[in-house]
Amino acid sequence: MKAKPKVIVICGPTASGKTGLSVKLAQAMNGEIISCDSMQIYKDMTIGTAKVTEEEMQGIQHYLIDFVSPEERYSVADFQKDSEKAISKILAKGKTPIVVGGTGLYVDTLVYHIQYPEVETDLTYRQQLEKMIEEQGLETLYQKAKEIDLQATEKISNNDQKRIMRILEIYHQTGKTKTQLEIESRREEPPYEYLMYAIDMDREKLYDRINQRVDIMIEQGLIEEVQELLKKYKNFPTAMQGLGYKEVVPYLQGNITKEEMIENLKQETRRYAKRQLTWFRKNKEIKWLNGLAPAEENIQRILEDYEEAEAEKKI
Repeated sequence: MKAKPKVIVICGPTASGKTGLSVKLAQAMNGEIISCDSMQIYKDMTIGTAKVTEEEMQGIQHYLIDFVSPEERYSVADFQKDSEKAISKILAKGKTPIVVGGTGLYVDTLVYHIQYPEVETDLTYRQQLEKMIEEQGLETLYQKAKEIDLQATEKISNNDQKRIMRILEIYHQTGKTKTQLEIESRREEPPYEYLMYAIDMDREKLYDRINQRVDIMIEQGLIEEVQELLKKYKNFPTAMQGLGYKEVVPYLQGNITKEEMIENLKQETRRYAKRQLTWFRKNKEIKWLNGLAPAEENIQRILEDYEEAEAEKKI
């Protein structure tokens, strides 16, 4: 059987140091980076998504950052198609693809080559769901989704409106649950071999880093960034539901104080990091890296694994 090209994946919670480690790794092994982040895809959303800067890139080519308008819908199936294109482009240059990010659903879809069926959106049903949210609250919809597909709801937050609606829409359109369709869709072999790593860190240290990051975002102009977005775009099918944005809007509307907004943002980010860790820990194929160890140690470990996998390929 022909050996598959290898792709490295570095995932883990927000603020754990994925960007810094991945750039150093790319330098060490002639690699290029594909972002695996459902928010960094959006244009004009830079501070709140902690988008990698030109300076941080250190001349390393990055893909799937800053290329979708906040007014557009971008699905996990779009991500899979775009990331596989980027992987083949990097391999064609004779370089190593390094996939980096914290969006667990994107990681799984890519690594396990999950094929999502084209489910047409029933706009009438979507409007019914939106009306239900307005009248009864999002929690009602979340409970409804839970009854239909408990496994899918366990992977998302109870205030993730987009994904809650998606669970219900898929079931409404196909009569099958999202989980059932995912199982059916894993029958096709992935075209690449993925070596997966996640960054771990003492919970208190991680939470300190998250709190500091939020303070820095505010200093860098997060509030002004959200104001500009609201001025520039009329529709936000998904973008404004993103962490770092939805928390600022109530402050701009005068419903909460600046201090409350900052505290909410820190708390929601800590909760998000906890969910990310839970997601990645369920995957037994992931190898864990110590986020507080020197980057060189982690890079050495990845390089050794990679060389070992390459040697096996030749046997």
